[in-house]
This record gives sequence, structure tokens and C-alpha cells, in this order.
Amino acid sequence: MAVLLETIISFIQEEIPFMSTIRISDLIDIGILTFAIYQLMWIMRKSSSGRVLKGILVLIVAMWLASAIHLTATSWVLNYVVEQGIVVLVILFQPEIRRALERMGSGKLSSMFSSQRPVSLHDMETAIRETVEAYTSMSKDKVGALMVFERKNLLDDVIKTGTPLDCSVSSELLKNLFWNKAPLHDGAVIVREGRIVGAGCMLPLSGNVNLSRDLGMRHRAGIGMSEHSDAVVVIVSEETGSISAAMGGMLKRHLAPETLERLLRNELLSDQPEEEKNLNLGSLLSGVFSRGKKEGDE
Repeated sequence: MAVLLETIISFIQEEIPFMSTIRISDLIDIGILTFAIYQLMWIMRKSSSGRVLKGILVLIVAMWLASAIHLTATSWVLNYVVEQGIVVLVILFQPEIRRALERMGSGKLSSMFSSQRPVSLHDMETAIRETVEAYTSMSKDKVGALMVFERKNLLDDVIKTGTPLDCSVSSELLKNLFWNKAPLHDGAVIVREGRIVGAGCMLPLSGNVNLSRDLGMRHRAGIGMSEHSDAVVVIVSEETGSISAAMGGMLKRHLAPETLERLLRNELLSDQPEEEKNLNLGSLLSGVFSRGKKEGDE
């Protein structure tokens, strides 16, 4: 195997001379930049800030054209705008910057220094099954519901806003919690590792101004929670009884119970969530050569 590897490397160096100047550190450097650019483009595509990015690209093209055809005054103005625009960009992208820092602090990096017991697949499967059963019933009866399934990003601050619990997920318990005369029905139920750890919790509202006006506070809170964490949020509309799910700031509406169950199983029972794959160094380096898009928008 070693001889074969040496032969391949020797062939590449002989046939492509400049390859001999490439070091391992260069590949790592390219990988980091590729990963950063990919994540930036992905964030921009999933948020309303994408239009701002397009405006910046237009400005860059205008600067290049002004410089190429020697428009001195126009080039000076554009350069001045770019130099002073860093502060403006920080203000414009403040929500995205804060969200990225929150995920870095509460997700993969923090888990490296803390021991977490493995999630019981039995508990999670039970939680999914009972949730789907409860949501099917509440959808028919038009009972509003809001549940958050925690993943890598810890939601301790959100749990503190409600009533801490420690119990298994059951259909009857969920229907009692979300009954419109129950004291905790207005807030969200938080599920961690297949167990309910909080009820009546307050979620951050979405800052997306482009959301449909027919979305109520439950949907806006669910989308807001998914914007600030990697959690999966499932919602039942009190007005229409329709079931929705929010992930990564995107809302999937009018889900059938079977679709909800399939979605929860795909997102919560996978061996390695997509966000963890993105942060994995091996995926980062392989992304230098090829990386496909796995997610789709509704």
C-alpha cells in the first residue's frame, strides 16, 4: 500500500510540477476557507440577509469596472464606501453573527469539555411515537401545542423560563399540558434525550420580517427557537389544527402525522446530525474537493 501511495505521489509530482510545492498546511488552509465560505453562503441563502450579500457583490463588481476603465472619481467613492462599510455590515448582520457565536459556544465546542450520557434510542423512539399520537389528536381537536426537541445546543436558559420537569413523554401527558385551561398550556414543552425537562417555557420570537402575516405567536416562537439553536420545533395551530415543524429558521407547514413521524425520526434518530457533520474536520477537508447539498427548502 505504501509503495502504491509513493508511486501515485511521484507520478503527480512529475506530471503536474506545481503539485510538488503544495504542503499539507496549504490543503488545511484551503479547507478552512472553503468551509467558511460555504457556511457564509448557506447562512445568507437561508435568511433575508441574502439580498444584502447580493448588493455587496454588485458593489464589488462596480468597483472592479470603475478601476478597469479608469473612472477615478467613481472608484474613489466606491473604495471609501467599502472602507467605511465594515461597521455597517456588523450592524446589518448582527443577528447572524450573534447566532453563530451562540451555536459555537453551546454546541460542538462545549461538548468537547463535558461528558454527556448517550441518548437512549428507546426513549427517543417512545417520545417520537407518543408525540405523533398526541399531535394527531390535538390537530383534530384544534388544540394549540409547541414542543422543542433539543439536540446539540443546550437550552438550559430556555428551560429556566418555565417549570422544570423530569418525566417520560406520553400522549396523555402532552394533551393535559396543552389543554387550554392548563396553567402551562401557553408555553413550550422542552424534550431532552427523549424526556420532558421543561414546560411552559418562553421561546425567542423570530426576527424575520418576511414571515407570512397569517402565522401566529406559536409559529413565530417556534421559528425563532430554530433560528437560535439546532433544535427541532413542532407546532399545532390553535386556529386551523395544522401541524408544522421548524428547523434552521425554516418552517414546514401542513404536515400529515406520517410525515411528522418520518421527519422526527430522520432528524432525531440519525447517527450523526448534519450540523455535527459540518463541524467535523474530515468533512471539512473532503469539502475542498466535493460537497453536495443535502437539505432542501419547502
